[in-house]
Amino acid sequence: MRLGDYKALSFDCYGTLIDWESGMIEGLRELTARVGTDMSRDEILQAHARHESRQQAQTPSKPYRDLLPIVYKRLAEQWGVPFSQAECEEYGRSVRNWPAFVDSPGALQYLKKYYKLIILSNVDNKTFQYSNEKLQVEFDAIYSAEDVGAYKPSDRNFEYMNGHIGDLGLEPGDILHTAESLFHDHVPARKFGMANCWIYRRHAQEGFGATMTPSHEPTYDFRFNSMADLVKAHQEELRNGD
Repeated sequence: MRLGDYKALSFDCYGTLIDWESGMIEGLRELTARVGTDMSRDEILQAHARHESRQQAQTPSKPYRDLLPIVYKRLAEQWGVPFSQAECEEYGRSVRNWPAFVDSPGALQYLKKYYKLIILSNVDNKTFQYSNEKLQVEFDAIYSAEDVGAYKPSDRNFEYMNGHIGDLGLEPGDILHTAESLFHDHVPARKFGMANCWIYRRHAQEGFGATMTPSHEPTYDFRFNSMADLVKAHQEELRNGD
């Protein structure tokens, strides 16, 4: 199996291309400062993951920018600290400030020369525009949770993508699904028989951070610790004539 066997890469965005964990920590800084005891970064992220996942299951058609304010409210209630509705709404807009991983723009620009690039993300379309500006590449297709009316790991997201890629001249076997989250992406991707590439951004950390623990650890066809490492592997294939 080679990276060059595929015609397209479908990407999760947040956690894979955009550093959502750093963005969350910064967006919650004022709230967490009100908590009387120190919480670790992972404690904050894991609490966020629980409330986000529950809310996504409860209101699957709610746009992400409107879902995050509810997560903020639930976190404040869990931690027993005061909050305002204005703060909740501001957190919903904070995704526009979440940074891209340093290697994401350059890697995407390189990969664009060899593949069609697709986004399959738990986001709304308006919010993704801000992230897309940071990624500095034109994607061939953007399939958002807002388009689907559901959030990954729902089957509906992968069904939606597979139902539309024919418009790009692609078949499911042409795509390598590339993502960090085992819970949101790799478990359902393998369920659909998709080839997959794990970008293990958290390789130097324990646990799953801002994503829920997966029901099981799925198999994967490729694993890299960064987008830069994916590019290096592709370049080595070309050099070796594989």
